[in-house]
Amino acid sequence: MSAARIPPIQCLLTFEALARLRSVTQAAEELCVTPSAVSHRVRQLEQIIGTKLFGRADFSLTTEGSEYLAHVREGLTSLQRFPSSAAAPGKRKLRLAVTPTFARSLLIPRLRQFTDAYPEIDLTLQVSIPLLDVVAEDADLMVRFGAGRYADMEYVCLTKDEVTPLASPTYVREHGPFHTALDLEGEALLRSPLEPWRTWFAANNLDWPEPIDGSQFNDIGLMCDCAAAGMGIALVRLKLGAPWLEDGSLVRLGTSDVFMRTLPSPHAHYLCWRTGAMDRWEVAAFSDWLRKSMG
Repeated sequence: MSAARIPPIQCLLTFEALARLRSVTQAAEELCVTPSAVSHRVRQLEQIIGTKLFGRADFSLTTEGSEYLAHVREGLTSLQRFPSSAAAPGKRKLRLAVTPTFARSLLIPRLRQFTDAYPEIDLTLQVSIPLLDVVAEDADLMVRFGAGRYADMEYVCLTKDEVTPLASPTYVREHGPFHTALDLEGEALLRSPLEPWRTWFAANNLDWPEPIDGSQFNDIGLMCDCAAAGMGIALVRLKLGAPWLEDGSLVRLGTSDVFMRTLPSPHAHYLCWRTGAMDRWEVAAFSDWLRKSMG
């Protein structure tokens, strides 16, 4: 067997555990990974060696699976005796194009869960610009923000969110108090095509047009940073704004129903991929993990 065909050690350990325990859940517990990681690793191993290892839902082995298990156990035993002789398995590469604030607020805080479960996958993060559809052309998976309906991609909705006006405590103290939506008249409203104010205006029975003056941003994180610096009021999605809310640099404008109530954002985050990409086990593994993590 050539070096390129040697399966990752994690796949071999997972196959041996599943063959012995005949339970995805028990194998996952023994290996300290998720059940989906067990399934993906077995699928990867079968893809690499070109052989079906398990025949039925009870995880009974095929004839080839039984023969391969004997070789795997022999090899693992040898590696346990001589750990210094174990060659590092080849890494699988996965490239993800992700919007900046989604990465900062939602992905990065969870990402170690994935890298711990899939040490054989090297993940490369690349920045994409939402709404403008500026993405890295060589990315395997893309997180896009918008209304969906991407004709050039297959996609699934990752997460929806709700919006509410936020500002720095200093801004609220100096410009407040804020009790009704009309209190925003004349205030510095920070703007972004990613989160139009007209949604919030209409929900609060205001016939105001979309603001055309004031600072504008094509990244929600930058808008949150500027709002935290006291530059004005930002309409922010709560999941994306969580880091600023948690550290107190952004707060709601007041305790009235108007400012405690949230509204559904007209946009959402979508995971997108080109047809055929999910045939690669590492792409399917990350997609499955991310969707469950966001859920």
